[in-house]
Amino acid sequence: MSLDFSLLDYSIIGAYFLIVFAIGYYFSRQERSSTEYFLAGRHVGWFAVGASLFASNISTEHFIGLSGTGYMSGLATGNFEWSASICLLILGWVFVPFYLKSGVFTMPEFLERRYSSASRWYLSSVSIIAYILTKISVHLFAAGILLKQVMGWDIYTSSILLVVVTGVYTIAGGMAAVIYTELIQTFILLAGAIALTWIGLDKVGGWNELVANVPAGHMDMFRPMSDPEFPWTGVILGPYIVGIWYWCTDQSIVQRVLAAKNIDHAKSGTVMAGFLKILPVFILVLPGLIAYALHQKGLLLPGQELSPNDVYPVMVKELLPSGFRGLVVASLLAALMASLAACFNSASTLMTIDVYQKFRPQASEKQLVNFGRTSTIVLVAVSLLWVPLVTVLSDQLYVYLQSVQSYISPPIACMFLVGLLWPRANAIGSKVVLWTGLALGMLRFILEVIHKNSPFSNPFLKTMIEMNFMHFAIVLFVISILLLIVVSLATPAPAQDKLDGLTFRFAGQVKLDEEYKIENPIRRRQNMVASIILLVMLLVLWIIFF
Repeated sequence: MSLDFSLLDYSIIGAYFLIVFAIGYYFSRQERSSTEYFLAGRHVGWFAVGASLFASNISTEHFIGLSGTGYMSGLATGNFEWSASICLLILGWVFVPFYLKSGVFTMPEFLERRYSSASRWYLSSVSIIAYILTKISVHLFAAGILLKQVMGWDIYTSSILLVVVTGVYTIAGGMAAVIYTELIQTFILLAGAIALTWIGLDKVGGWNELVANVPAGHMDMFRPMSDPEFPWTGVILGPYIVGIWYWCTDQSIVQRVLAAKNIDHAKSGTVMAGFLKILPVFILVLPGLIAYALHQKGLLLPGQELSPNDVYPVMVKELLPSGFRGLVVASLLAALMASLAACFNSASTLMTIDVYQKFRPQASEKQLVNFGRTSTIVLVAVSLLWVPLVTVLSDQLYVYLQSVQSYISPPIACMFLVGLLWPRANAIGSKVVLWTGLALGMLRFILEVIHKNSPFSNPFLKTMIEMNFMHFAIVLFVISILLLIVVSLATPAPAQDKLDGLTFRFAGQVKLDEEYKIENPIRRRQNMVASIILLVMLLVLWIIFF
């Protein structure tokens, strides 16, 4: 089902690759300290921060997953996108001041300062393993589906090409190259996605025709509590627990705000990304509904079955004229490469700062940068070794890999959030919560896999395993909070002099000796106004699509 590409299509795709390589080459020629290589010298402006936050999050699985889920279930999956806007505001207003004032390079480093080195080792290990075993494989799996159908490439060709190209500019230019390529990639992926949505909506006959040709409830963001996929009870809480972990504590996201010029630019970047996260509902989920309406009207694959995984590539093939096809393929490549680059760069930062530097505290700046580049090369090699496994991934295993996030995120979100709000939380409580949470999450995951193949008859086990994953995330988050409170109260309190600048109670007890840690009152008011406008927009949208 590959497309017939014109010279214009190939020219657009070629221009995209030239831009990416040019940015990587430019930054590779500059001398790099560890701060410059891993945090772009903390000189990144708010616009680039916001675009980078958005682009590093959107990948090919969004194009497949959101359009496919929109086709099958409607707009309800969009709650995860709009809740992300709230989580980005939480990142900017709650977490960013502490992260930047502490001067940390990584999230595990912050967790060590707040609790203990054991917490740092746990988060470093879990993060690196998760990047390699789940994120990279999921990105390549989704890319394989799209590029095979759109370009006719087999998964080996697409995976090897994209991993190598992304690895080259990430290794050469470091964080600066990653962020500024993501800035360009944001415009490209938005242009491609908007073009397809606009053309599809015009083809279906406009908004009223779309609403008339999709099932009842497909335009609603909230579903009954009995809904197996998106119960309102899960939707109003679950996405925020996973979201706080992902948007506020995951290295691949937070590293972008750590690279900002100062707290004001970091906050502005999170607000901008919050506005951008409104768009996927309309440019990635909505195309799924458009495909459903077109299929019902006999205007898209009449008389044929349309698989959810095929929705986006089929629309690209059937609806787009020459030129637009190249633009959309460039947007797909941009989405994948931005996410892969985020994984490579953040994992190498963790390996360098949280592993190598811990064992070699006297390492020079040049040694740190060289190890960062070497570790990225290793990650690229591991990714290539993953390719044969990705070819045998089933849709079901893809879903399993995605669900792991809901099982490991609640304890980590609890540690960061409660750690900032409650100074009494201590290192012993953190150990108990992290390891208990991991055990419970993995137990649910393993039992779920077993239950799919050989269902349990025990009522309690069956109820726990079949519980909606968002409900499970809520339960695990509550258990984690209770454990942290009980264990911390039952053991000695942390030394107060070690909490300076790490909790709200001791927020002011940190020396602001560097410019990037200082806020400007005027910029703060501007960010506050923009944040309020974003919240009002979200409220209005939720009311409209209630």
